[in-house]
Amino acid sequence: MSIQAILPILPIILTGLLFSGCGIQSIPQQKNAVEASLAEITNQYKRRLDLIPNLVNTVKGYASHEKGTLEGVIEARAKASQMTIDPSKVTPQQLVEFQKAQGQLSQALGRLMVLSENYPQLKADQNFRDLQAQLEGTENRITVARQRYIQEINNFNNLVTVMPTSWTNSLFFKFEKMPQWDVSGDEKEKVEKPPQVNF
Repeated sequence: MSIQAILPILPIILTGLLFSGCGIQSIPQQKNAVEASLAEITNQYKRRLDLIPNLVNTVKGYASHEKGTLEGVIEARAKASQMTIDPSKVTPQQLVEFQKAQGQLSQALGRLMVLSENYPQLKADQNFRDLQAQLEGTENRITVARQRYIQEINNFNNLVTVMPTSWTNSLFFKFEKMPQWDVSGDEKEKVEKPPQVNF
């Protein structure tokens, strides 16, 4: 076959190559996967928010004079429940604020759980133990959901920044790299400074 015979169909061949594996479908599909994984994180945080009132009421029955700790949990829950994010329109700043509110709630819940150590009757309460088990399960689900989100962001960022899919992105989509989930604020300090255990 001569070059003159190939020239008329060359644009069709190049277009086929461009659309066959250079991100025309994988970039938007990966963006959808990122949004779905962020939605799962918010779903698990919502589950945690729903457990907290019952947990606080149970603790209140045994440790009502621990008012500061209980109010801290209620206040942190209120702040966290006000922070909502739209996975399809999340900005880096919204993500940081969301993470900060959830981190503060995690710390407040941690103080509540430590408080329960001082009340043997509370620790023995079946309702409290059930709620504690549900909360621990939810925290595990949150961790798994965050790990998935981190991976989906990494996959998306690779598609929009690594050739040849980055060329497709720059031609058709013009997506920017997405912000990665980051340990921030009080949660970061907690990770950098593990709690001291003294006997």
